[in-house]
Amino acid sequence: MAYDAVAPGSSQQSDPFTPPSDSVLWRKDFLLGAATASYQIEGAVSEDGRLPSIWDTFSATPGKVLAGDTGAVACDHYHRWEGDLDLLSRLNFEAYRMSVAWPRVMDEAGRPNRKGLDFYKRLLGKLKEKGLQTFVTLYHWDLPQHLEDRGGWLNRETAYRFADYADLMSRELSGHVDAWMTLNEPWCSAFLGYGNGHHAPGLANLRYATQAMHHLLLAHGLGTQALRANDPSSMKGIVANVGRGTGETSSAADQRAAHLFEVQHNAWILDPLLKGEYPSDLWELWPGAEPLVLEGDLQTIAAPLDFLGINYYFRTNVKSDGAHGFIESPLPDVERTQMGWEVSPDGLRDLLTGFHGTYANLPPIYITENGMASDDKVHNGAVEDPQRITFLKRHLAAVDQAVKQGVDIRGYFVWSLLDNFEWAYGYERRFGVVHVDYGTQQRTVKRSGELIAKFIEARKTKR
Repeated sequence: MAYDAVAPGSSQQSDPFTPPSDSVLWRKDFLLGAATASYQIEGAVSEDGRLPSIWDTFSATPGKVLAGDTGAVACDHYHRWEGDLDLLSRLNFEAYRMSVAWPRVMDEAGRPNRKGLDFYKRLLGKLKEKGLQTFVTLYHWDLPQHLEDRGGWLNRETAYRFADYADLMSRELSGHVDAWMTLNEPWCSAFLGYGNGHHAPGLANLRYATQAMHHLLLAHGLGTQALRANDPSSMKGIVANVGRGTGETSSAADQRAAHLFEVQHNAWILDPLLKGEYPSDLWELWPGAEPLVLEGDLQTIAAPLDFLGINYYFRTNVKSDGAHGFIESPLPDVERTQMGWEVSPDGLRDLLTGFHGTYANLPPIYITENGMASDDKVHNGAVEDPQRITFLKRHLAAVDQAVKQGVDIRGYFVWSLLDNFEWAYGYERRFGVVHVDYGTQQRTVKRSGELIAKFIEARKTKR
């Protein structure tokens, strides 16, 4: 595969994603899908009994989200979902990863909201009719505001309320879901939400972050028990966003800094899940920030997983802070996305092979998010996104390399199907393989989406 960026209109750009014949991407059981999340696309925040979420509150707070954007309308997916599922079929995707909005399906007393549940039943039923595999995330950051009012993830009780939610959803949707994911990116929920305030609910205290993380992971463990009891035929997992850290120099201090970066970004989540313990190096980095852990918590958290979802976007270069931590040291003259994130496919491969060597009980992996933001515009009815095309090709090649080094990877989901509400960055940053005009809600398949569709069609023909 050629990985150099291709200029719009180049004849090379007509070439679909065509990997070598021995690539895992040709394998019959390797899934190619697209992903979205409820708050980022649904809109309809006050319809049919949906309650406020922490992101409704956060985005309505002046200064929290770029340009004052909110998810009130987003992609209007709540009303346009059938057309969006038709896009999945048009692009030949084999699987769809979506999330349920917790505030849409339960009231404050924990009773089911039938209108909200019926929405997801209709959606999942149509996906099954289309022959797509369904991957459903229970928590993609939209915590009901009434739970945050009682402490949110700082309150241990929220973990038990999550278990109630998982119990309800797995009873109501049993048979509709191929794979359940309890949480999406607990690192972001804990650190960005409670550690530095960049995300909802906007608190900034490191001790809050570690306690929130513990309750998130406890919620995962308790929720998994409910999922297994009610929907035994489905797969159960969790999604972690992982980051590759590299040292500015080969010095011992900078290499230690890179190690500590990966401890706080990766091992903070993966060690409790796969080893039943928090990494001791974390408390070297964050002395005095240990959470309150009760007897039996870590055993609950470390219940076996059927799969692990991995979200990957970029590499971070760091150097020693001269004490016991790290500071970021961005490299000059490297390719970056609209988010300012360094493009590093090798970082994905290195992390996957590293996890394979570190965790003896590493479950099968799905790449549940990978993609990039760019400032895409419609010209003459088309959207050319050459950087995204090469980004996806190179990261798919990195996945193939990891598989050939022994990592059990079962599928790959592009982030995202649609341009959408990009959290604190609002609507400026576009991650979709389908462009959304937020004023008219017109959808336009980007060039990357067209090439993905051609490649998946070629896979079907070859099989």
